[in-house]
Amino acid sequence: MHRTPETKTMRYNSVVGEAVAEKTIEKSRFLAYTAHVGSEEEAKAYLTRVRALHPMATHVCYGYIADKIGNLQRFSDDGEPQGTAGMPILGVLKAQELKETVVAVVRYFGGIKLGAGGLTRAYAGCAADGLEKSEIACYETGVEIELSVDYSEVNAALRFLEKEIVLSRDFSAEAKFTVIVKETDAEDFSARARDFLNGRVKLRTGNSYFYPF
Repeated sequence: MHRTPETKTMRYNSVVGEAVAEKTIEKSRFLAYTAHVGSEEEAKAYLTRVRALHPMATHVCYGYIADKIGNLQRFSDDGEPQGTAGMPILGVLKAQELKETVVAVVRYFGGIKLGAGGLTRAYAGCAADGLEKSEIACYETGVEIELSVDYSEVNAALRFLEKEIVLSRDFSAEAKFTVIVKETDAEDFSARARDFLNGRVKLRTGNSYFYPF
């Protein structure tokens, strides 16, 4: 996951991971690929991967917003009539207020021309289908907190962490659990941990970065 320190109050919506959706329109095969990207470099690398998967495709059109505030926007019609593919894809991203998200729509031409209006509807609809199959989450600044307990407190610690996001577990000299919580909830989490475990816990704050809560 791309980790970048930012302001504490910032949040934005994006997809989590990758997804693929497919449909046929007037004998043309369309595949929509969606992914979370943390930079323009990641977006370009993802598009390169998609093209490599479909070397015989007629078109690989795309739109992406590759930053957290929505300024870094790019699109491509990849040979389709101007304004009928990339811009409609980007328009779907903007309408859903998604950031750090790329959508590539692959087309295998089936022999029937769709016309400008038909192409616009097809690419926008396929982009929307791809995003519908994607997991969308709110990314907020999270902070890692490590909890260390003696083995006598492991069961209690596990009960406390049942509803938390546990990133790792380490059972060595003592039991260590690394969780991530919203940065705004970090103080409350630490207080609850000490109270639940009767003070028999060591807490250490680690990295902070945007996370899909």
